[in-house]
Amino acid sequence: MKLTDLSNLSTKRLDALSAEGIRSVKDLLNFFPRRYLDRSNTQKIKHLAGSGEEITVAGKVTDINMAGYGKKKRLEVTINDGSGDVKGVWFRGVGYFRKYFKEGDFVAFYGAAKRYGRSISIAHPEVDKISSDDDLDSFSRIFPIYPGSKALSKARITSKLVQSWMEQILNKVTPAEFLPELLIAEMKFPQRPEAYRMIHFPETHNEHKNALNRFKFEELFLFELSMEKINYTVKERANGHLFNETGTYTSRYFNELLPFELTDGQKSSLAEIKKDVRSGKQMNRLIQGDVGAGKTIVAIGAMLMALDNGFQAAFLAPTEILAEQHYRTLREHLKELDVNVRLLIGSQKKALRTDILTDIEGGNCNIVVGTHAIIQETVRFHNLGLAVIDEQHRFGVKQRSDLLNKGSHPHMLVMSATPIPRSLAMTVYADLDVSVIKDLPAGRKPIKTAIRSHKKRDDVYNFVQQEVADGGQVYVVYPLVEESEALDLKDATAGFEKLKSQFPNSNVGLLHGRMSTEEKEAVMKSFIENKIQILVSTTVIEVGVDVPNASIMIIEHAERFGLSQLHQLRGRIGRGERQSYCILMPDVKVSKAGAFRLKTMEETNDGFRIAEADLKLRGPGDFLGTKQSGLPDFKFADIVEDQFLLVQAKEKAKELLTEDPQLQSPENQPLEKVFAPYFKEKVKFYGMG
Repeated sequence: MKLTDLSNLSTKRLDALSAEGIRSVKDLLNFFPRRYLDRSNTQKIKHLAGSGEEITVAGKVTDINMAGYGKKKRLEVTINDGSGDVKGVWFRGVGYFRKYFKEGDFVAFYGAAKRYGRSISIAHPEVDKISSDDDLDSFSRIFPIYPGSKALSKARITSKLVQSWMEQILNKVTPAEFLPELLIAEMKFPQRPEAYRMIHFPETHNEHKNALNRFKFEELFLFELSMEKINYTVKERANGHLFNETGTYTSRYFNELLPFELTDGQKSSLAEIKKDVRSGKQMNRLIQGDVGAGKTIVAIGAMLMALDNGFQAAFLAPTEILAEQHYRTLREHLKELDVNVRLLIGSQKKALRTDILTDIEGGNCNIVVGTHAIIQETVRFHNLGLAVIDEQHRFGVKQRSDLLNKGSHPHMLVMSATPIPRSLAMTVYADLDVSVIKDLPAGRKPIKTAIRSHKKRDDVYNFVQQEVADGGQVYVVYPLVEESEALDLKDATAGFEKLKSQFPNSNVGLLHGRMSTEEKEAVMKSFIENKIQILVSTTVIEVGVDVPNASIMIIEHAERFGLSQLHQLRGRIGRGERQSYCILMPDVKVSKAGAFRLKTMEETNDGFRIAEADLKLRGPGDFLGTKQSGLPDFKFADIVEDQFLLVQAKEKAKELLTEDPQLQSPENQPLEKVFAPYFKEKVKFYGMG
């Protein structure tokens, strides 16, 4: 069946559907209602109590009126259902809604109905337009409201018309089932044809819910099946580097040079890495740990395993300042082992860069630390056996793939100091095995966090004075480098000048992203050596910078930062034995979301709890911050709201592939036909094709 076979489908309507991405019968079937108008819950206006109850009313717009003056100016839209009137009232978005309504429109209002004198009104109701020819009585009791747009509205494509098309399609087309019968029975899902009927013509709310869960599961299941298949393919490769028993480098480092005891999380992560690299298959592992959990030590252990077996290691960081920090850390940790560590970043002089590239290609360089510069074409490794990526969420899938291509299937270890909620770990990092480090190194004291208003600024500065006098050091973080008229925020340069006069007996330093590499390095070196007691900075110190003596962090305009960013910033302190304090100083006016973020920070130091709160607040796309993050584009499923289904999809995908890796059994043949093209796209995306 073709779209053009449908009745009442003019060229204008065909174009309007095409503009919405609907170009086939399959596309139209997957054009799901965004809401359902349940006539059993639609109340007659004359029966409304007006006591604040949540109600649904539907009727004809009879009056559009502007009322009140100044700040009390409002839009009142009256609808009548034949039994009485109710007003929808808007105090915000008045201009938009005034144009949205026309007298004679049929609409449904959703919201809390309250009585004021003789009239009943709903403040800022949710609104659905119903076409005048949408005869609700001629269709199901639960009437679907389909997504609208300007193009659909101009073509007079109403919810009733869409539902009539759905009826025509489902009378002539039987959507093919591809999930195995046993899986459908286990999950208690409806068959696919029945699921489409239940979505477009639900008789009860449970029918709609069951059908929608089926389609959500389909999406999640196909994705998790592809990730399990990729993982299986990687593990089954015969040409992964084989790291035998650890040798001199690893033995000396952990038995003689490491000045502290490893945590249980570090030990278990190293054991999992050791098992991976001894399997002869390529390792693809994510180390997740909170800020300060000691992931770098685990990475060092993995790199030394590579060196013990005659291979090189690469360590990729997202910024030059973090790459430089890792370079210094590795040089310090490995100075007794005669390991040649080189730093490769974009801002280096040509002669130095040429020398480093020669060292890497010739095998003289054991470990190269750097930024994106490492994955450029001019960089050729002698024998790359292990690639480590720090702050994985700042890189895309493509960068990970490019680094893998620098050697013959080197082992891959990625690390994230931004705790990833379980739902994201099962999607964005679904092709990786995951190790989690939850415990902190011995001697670390929990950071105390407090919100302080500007009225308490003198108290905060007195506290800073006492801490500096006692030998502590302080970060003061600002969101901008220079003053911006668009955003009335205190900037770092102005704050620097103010704090110099506020603390004349202390050395105050300034660090920001516009400084040269040499300038930044000089400032950080002075801060590390306690030649600078108070460091005014922008968010360039968000990750990686490690100064154990720093015990106070003041974050100006803290409400402007995201939760993950606040947690990362706070992680720069509390890295030594001193009790540390994070002081959040918001603006006078703080939004509801801003207040929630600050309160969350004050209540917990647990990065995983903070990440879950951040994910719910921002959504997956904003949480990861980049379209190249590898976040799948689901049409129906929401990885935050549908975590339970996601877990089930992963479990079922793993079970199925364990029993039938090639999906060759008769009961899995329909699934294989749907899965094959889907998997081909995923393989291409993950750089395995």
